[in-house]
Amino acid sequence: MASQLLYLILALPIIVLLLLLHRKHRQTQGSHRLPPGPPGLPLIGNLFDIDSSAPHRSLWRLSRVYGTLMSLKLGCTRVLVVSSARMAEEVMKTQDLVFCSRPSLTGPNHLSYDRRDISFGPYSAYWREIRKICVVHLFNSNRVQSFSPVREGEVSQMTERISRSSHGSNPLDLSEAMLSVTSRIICRTAFGTSLEGNHGVDLRSKLELMLRESEAMFTSFFFSDHFPSLGFLDRFTGMMSRLEKNCKELDTFYQDI
Repeated sequence: MASQLLYLILALPIIVLLLLLHRKHRQTQGSHRLPPGPPGLPLIGNLFDIDSSAPHRSLWRLSRVYGTLMSLKLGCTRVLVVSSARMAEEVMKTQDLVFCSRPSLTGPNHLSYDRRDISFGPYSAYWREIRKICVVHLFNSNRVQSFSPVREGEVSQMTERISRSSHGSNPLDLSEAMLSVTSRIICRTAFGTSLEGNHGVDLRSKLELMLRESEAMFTSFFFSDHFPSLGFLDRFTGMMSRLEKNCKELDTFYQDI
């Protein structure tokens, strides 16, 4: 009984803070006309309406009820969900300048060096400039064609491995084979080497592990994304330390290359 009372006393300031933030957010959002959406719970909104293991199915089921343009509230963040080709064209083509920037999220912010890349950078003069540089110097047809021997060689080796495996009646994981050839092509194109057999260390496998961790960080839950005033909790959960470790490992890898 004493321990339960202690937990309640410790949690009370956080509960009061959340209630105040929720009230302030509702006052701020009250004047905006929003598309229909499911009624959310206080403070957390519609977080429990989405199955993290299959979010696309959850959104599809909700769109059948609330329409192809739907409003959700994830913590303190409002989200607009588009579920039809006509509305997608309206958002991505007709009103593209309004919706072209990505939200500022903790994981992408750290891994993209404070959104200085094309994928997560906000639409601005800087973004237009780096996009022009990439189109002219990296993504032009001559540059793509210059790496065709790399692609052809790696695909040929993969085909030979599949052929040898079939002749020996050995099972082969095609998904793993495709991931391997894709990784080798990217490494040889970006770094000039397959990153294998370097001083007895398979750097390509190390890079794949780091990139998988980066993928997890891109999609992980951070309090600072949905409850900005409670961002300090990311330190207690260990998520911020995990993100910083991943960023440091990638920086060290790039520096070694």
